[in-house]
Amino acid sequence: MSIARSGVALRQGEAAWPLAALVLAIGLAALGYAFRAEAMAAVHTWDSSTAYNHCWLVLPVAGWLAWSRRHRLVGTLPRPSALAALAAIGPALAWLAAERLGIMEGRQLAALALVLCLIVAVCGWRFAQAMAAPLLYLFFLVPFGAFMVPALQRVTAWFITAGLDVLRIPYAYDDLVIEIPAGAFLVAEACAGLRFIIAALAFGALYAVVMFRSPGRRLAVLALAIVVPVVANGFRALGIVLMGHVLGSAEAAAADHVVYGWVFFSVVILLLVAAGLPFRQDGAVPPLRAGQAPVPGRGVPALLATAALCCVLALAAPAAARALDKAGDVPASALRPRVVIPAGCSPMDAEGRMRCGGGVLQAQLLVFSPRSTWAQIADARGRLTVDDDEGPSYGVQAPGMMWQVKQARDASLTVAVATWLDGAPTGGGLRSRMAQAINSLTGDGGHPVVMAFTWRPDPPPQGVAQGQQERAWLRTALEAQATGAAQQAMALSRR
Repeated sequence: MSIARSGVALRQGEAAWPLAALVLAIGLAALGYAFRAEAMAAVHTWDSSTAYNHCWLVLPVAGWLAWSRRHRLVGTLPRPSALAALAAIGPALAWLAAERLGIMEGRQLAALALVLCLIVAVCGWRFAQAMAAPLLYLFFLVPFGAFMVPALQRVTAWFITAGLDVLRIPYAYDDLVIEIPAGAFLVAEACAGLRFIIAALAFGALYAVVMFRSPGRRLAVLALAIVVPVVANGFRALGIVLMGHVLGSAEAAAADHVVYGWVFFSVVILLLVAAGLPFRQDGAVPPLRAGQAPVPGRGVPALLATAALCCVLALAAPAAARALDKAGDVPASALRPRVVIPAGCSPMDAEGRMRCGGGVLQAQLLVFSPRSTWAQIADARGRLTVDDDEGPSYGVQAPGMMWQVKQARDASLTVAVATWLDGAPTGGGLRSRMAQAINSLTGDGGHPVVMAFTWRPDPPPQGVAQGQQERAWLRTALEAQATGAAQQAMALSRR
């Protein structure tokens, strides 16, 4: 009798899995269309940022993990789960909150969580348990961690200065610029080590899943994948500075620092792999016991209803966001900024440009609707700033101002951006995002204001030292705006 029931269940499975796959494909297509902005933003980041180029490998790796675990699905039939469908409420609310706060990484993580909810809702919890590793590995598709860059830059700079102190090499330290007799070095975003940490974490997760079974050893591998790259990157950066000291040229030492970095990173990863091999637990997981009966599936109506419920809950979030955006869909107004003309600059023309001897300085002022979301403000800031993770970035603060300055690696373009909200400068932290999210719902707040100063030297400066001179000049010009453009922006942003 048991054999007969098993045969019937297996014949049912031959029809159940294709139907489940079809329903899942339709649901994933619907979610993909609804959250296409998140997917496109992720792909753009994979392509444009060296810290996330490895994300192109995540889907193939997850596919390989799933294929290597296919034996775990022997005797399994799809069992739609209404509980998993209802679990989509949490990620949907998280997506809506991240959308109001203008946090793209949060939106992407929530969208991926909704995808996983749909997969579990259609295929069942036993499928999710069998394929937990490849499903969770998909979270590495999200380019997260950019918020750590400023802190990592400080850690890297600390490693360099501490090493120079120990070796008694004279240096001058100005924010993220370290100058030794051989020349100046910039601790740029690309030098922060984020690319090494994210890539090491993705590799460490794969290594932990494949080589170990106990949760403790897996967590230990993940911890080492975070700590070791941070320390290794500090020593790598110190090594480049020491190379410049020995060669007598900062430019010669830093010429191929990215290549040196990846070679160094590869050696560190190989050492980590070698250190973990004596503790490996990669024995094959035994298949289901012979004669074990498959768990019966559920009918077609349950499958369709569960998938529909999950999709409706997931799609409710972007629908609510669009409804909220209709009230605040007002384009930003470009106004003429009241700029304090820096010494040696010509009067400002109608487009906010001034000729300043060695280049052109342009000022731009954007005023947003009180119902604008921080995503709209962040998008405007992103269009104004420099998209170059090899260039230096730093802050300039003065009464009533908080400038974020980004310079291209060749110092041919430098952009300073500042934002004001409700009469005060803001750097775009969580508190400001939450305040503007509330304003976007009530319409009672002030007008968010974004101001940018773009400096294009002509001809472009040659070398890091001249780029440092350009930064010092722009810092002086920005500080002078405390009695002009900053006061104007502050007044415009008040309720």
